[in-house]
Amino acid sequence: MIDQIQGAIQRERLLDTAIRLVNIPSPTRSAAEVADCLAQILRDDGFGVERPDAGWPDAPAVVARFESDRPGRTLQFNGHLDTVHLPYVPARVEQGKLYGSGASDMKGGVAVAVEAMRVLRETGLLTAGAVMLTAHDLHEAPWGDGSQLRGLIDAGYVGDGVLLPEYLADQLPVVGRGQAVIEIDVTRQGEPVHEVLGGIDGPNVIAAAAEIVRRCMELDSELSQLTHPLAGRESIFLGEIHAGVMFNQSPISCRMSGSRRWLPGTDVNEVRDQFESLACSVEGPFGVQVDARLTPSGEAYEIAADNTLIESFQHAHQSVTGATLPVGTKQFVDDGNKFVHLAGVPAITHGPNGKGAHTVNEEVSVDELVRATAVYAITAIEFCDGGC
Repeated sequence: MIDQIQGAIQRERLLDTAIRLVNIPSPTRSAAEVADCLAQILRDDGFGVERPDAGWPDAPAVVARFESDRPGRTLQFNGHLDTVHLPYVPARVEQGKLYGSGASDMKGGVAVAVEAMRVLRETGLLTAGAVMLTAHDLHEAPWGDGSQLRGLIDAGYVGDGVLLPEYLADQLPVVGRGQAVIEIDVTRQGEPVHEVLGGIDGPNVIAAAAEIVRRCMELDSELSQLTHPLAGRESIFLGEIHAGVMFNQSPISCRMSGSRRWLPGTDVNEVRDQFESLACSVEGPFGVQVDARLTPSGEAYEIAADNTLIESFQHAHQSVTGATLPVGTKQFVDDGNKFVHLAGVPAITHGPNGKGAHTVNEEVSVDELVRATAVYAITAIEFCDGGC
């Protein structure tokens, strides 16, 4: 079976699929053209394609299936087609590596899923169950809110297990922290004013923001005591602070943003209440107004290490590479958090080992695209042939 799968993977076809996807710019909220391209690729390959809008008609999602002749489980390949908002870099191939926007995050991974479906159909080795591919927009925060995937899940586009071809390849994540974007606007009444013409005596938004920073650091120290043996600790982090236009003018606003991450067992509503209470508590003492917002990107999750999907995946990985992966954690948040939390199905993040995600220097080797394709195809064969 291993030889058949590896022999059926067409390296140039796989690479061409990835190049075609990378060569279409698709910053989050603007993935319509690349979704149309993926849908056409699948149709040209003979797969039936659905285009549910899933709450985002500007760029309808893409759904394709390959079904065997016998009942069994459905393994879902799920990928996002949008990229972060950075200068666009077109595709190029040099010394066996694909470069360009989305090459690693995660158009290369979507191409892996497409090639795995082709291989399963061409070899006839999927003898039970089905494979379903879903691809969508609105993934990357803060521009996207994940609502299109939630729409797909609500509409029933959910398998019995999910593989997500993100660029994590060195461990098998069974636990992940929840994550939210935090945003704080500190404002005061009035107009910008010169420091010596009243600015020094009035409410100071920068001083109020500094107190919020201090309290966030105190909270982070407390959160560091909440730990998980694999996932690490809870945290609050501030990565941006913006205020003022010149050295001696009192500004009327200060904006901050960052992240809050939490472990399985922590309730997101408690996280939100804690954050909003901390930020807004400076209003009275400093004479300012505070608007604090916490927008979850994904809930914390944990799946059993002896899950059937994990067993199928580990056997497939060992068959292709000669070794299983160590069980570990997922440092970032992806769609797997939503599948586990909202749909109650196991989800594994594993894809080609790409580099440079969220930069203008994304890359993935073609060998990694081929390896991941074989792992996906063999996982499907083993997982789907397990009954309903």
